[in-house]
Amino acid sequence: MTSALSLTPGEAGDVGLDADQLNVAADLLSGHVDAGDFSAASLFVARKGRSILSRGFGTLRPEAGSPAVDADSIFLLASITKPVTACALMQLVDKGLISLDDPVQQHLPEFTGWDKGQITVRQILSHISGMPDMLPQNTELRRAHRPMSAFVQGALHTNLLYLPGTDFSYQSKGILLAAEIVERITGQRLRNVEKAGIFQPLGMNRSCLGIDDFDISDTVWVGTSMDESPDAQHWGPNSAYWRDFGCPWGGMHSTGPDLGALLQCLLNGGLYGDQRVLSQAAARAMVSNQNPAHLDAPWGVGWALRDSKVWAFFGEQVSSRTFGHVGATGTVAWADPESELICVCLTNVKIQGGSLLRRVSNAVAAAVID
Repeated sequence: MTSALSLTPGEAGDVGLDADQLNVAADLLSGHVDAGDFSAASLFVARKGRSILSRGFGTLRPEAGSPAVDADSIFLLASITKPVTACALMQLVDKGLISLDDPVQQHLPEFTGWDKGQITVRQILSHISGMPDMLPQNTELRRAHRPMSAFVQGALHTNLLYLPGTDFSYQSKGILLAAEIVERITGQRLRNVEKAGIFQPLGMNRSCLGIDDFDISDTVWVGTSMDESPDAQHWGPNSAYWRDFGCPWGGMHSTGPDLGALLQCLLNGGLYGDQRVLSQAAARAMVSNQNPAHLDAPWGVGWALRDSKVWAFFGEQVSSRTFGHVGATGTVAWADPESELICVCLTNVKIQGGSLLRRVSNAVAAAVID
């Protein structure tokens, strides 16, 4: 097997990056931490197979004496989880166990009514299936600490928002159905499928769906304040229930360097070092527009593209081939195939319009000098 680039430490000048300009991006994050806008952040930048900047800012928890955030600190990613779920499904495509153009109903026979028979696996991964983002009973389910199976049942029987394939609407519940398909085909929990098939081959040793063997106290707190409502303490983003729930649309934990390895694998066409994680065909499909041109809503298989309508907070200075994803906890990860540049910016506050993520991304993209 031919080996491909795996991330190794390097110097900015060796890969055509301006170190001073990268510090501009880092200073944006450190300045916001110092101002109290959020209490934790990290920034990872790589180019041409070399990790150039990997730095943490702030503290794991917003309390006196909390350990400092470092380059390997673990953040709750929120929706960056979605394309990782898609990666697990695409591995099944490579094995001939499923096709993107299969009807979802073929694998989930209970998925009936409301034109659901028309929905394909491809459509639930590119947000044009008509599925809702959240279930009407989402809060009640979380408040009652219901298991994943209750969410799956809700998704199987929920009403569609529109006729499949006729519109675009960002939807977490389509991703949940994709995860359910993976679990039924493999007979395993998605978290175990991803650990064996994605995280371990890529050396993503500080990544997991759910909390795995890590302690919540050893991860970054979500939000700037620990003064939470009783509801938030019971089922919010820092609760033991939600951290280990492992929802396939937003429950993954990871670090900048780990996500960098995944992005480099996709830049390499599915190969990382000597590890083949995806076929070239699957990797290419994941970062190519899957939606009909007339919808004007480009999206890959799980991955957002630079010109996607929502969540593409990659800035304005990357090429049109750039792919990645953003998370509502204040996270973004992207790779630009034209410049071979990777950027992962993780914070611990909600996006609030994404301005900071775009500005950090722009500052990183501006570091390319040749």
